[in-house]
Amino acid sequence: MKKGNRFDIRKLTIIGVLGAISVVLGMTPLGFIPVGPTRATIMHIPVIIGAIVEGPIVGAFVGLIFGMFSIYQAITAPTPVSFVFLNPIVSVLPRILIGITAYYTYKGLNKLGTRGTMGMLYLIWAAIIAYLSRGIYLSIIDYTSIWPLLMNVGLLILTIGMIYLTATQLKGKALDTVIAAVVGTMTNTVGVLTMIYVFFGERFVEALGQDVELARKVIVGIGITNGIPESIIAIIIVTSVVSAVKRRR
Repeated sequence: MKKGNRFDIRKLTIIGVLGAISVVLGMTPLGFIPVGPTRATIMHIPVIIGAIVEGPIVGAFVGLIFGMFSIYQAITAPTPVSFVFLNPIVSVLPRILIGITAYYTYKGLNKLGTRGTMGMLYLIWAAIIAYLSRGIYLSIIDYTSIWPLLMNVGLLILTIGMIYLTATQLKGKALDTVIAAVVGTMTNTVGVLTMIYVFFGERFVEALGQDVELARKVIVGIGITNGIPESIIAIIIVTSVVSAVKRRR
């Protein structure tokens, strides 16, 4: 009984600490890192770390804190698009799912083995490169502004850099953590933007000053612009922290 109580207290403490870190990141510039042409948020990273290190329940609770803080921010420091985050299906549900998807991806890849995990990682890199290359091609063919071209080139360079890092530095190690970090990040980005599109698509795009007829295209563009650099930052931080925790254990 006493051992179980200590176990519960330990998990509650970790939830509190990681949840507090996520809140601090959201309240300060520390939560946003300039990467290429965009700013990558790292507010979701404590959720991924909590899930991998302590399990899906801890990850889900840290995600709940992250989501509730999004609602608080939308109320206390509103922006033209803050209304979307007043809906908990947009602001809370995807954040809870971050910990669940990251944990089960991590556990599933542990069973898959290094070769299978490496193959899956290369498929992810190939898909990202193909999408960005297509974006570069379309930016040149349908040239209207240099911004989309620079954005896609910058993200492509970052992606190639991460491929080099995983191939030379990790050398087959921590690949389950790398992919779990990507999946957790994509759960946040895709989940939030999908819910925004379903519930507030045209209103959201109008608040951004964009053409409402291009709602789907605008939201997908936001996902790509933010999702790739956020995944890269998540890989770097999550891999470092989880590896350090494993060594201490």
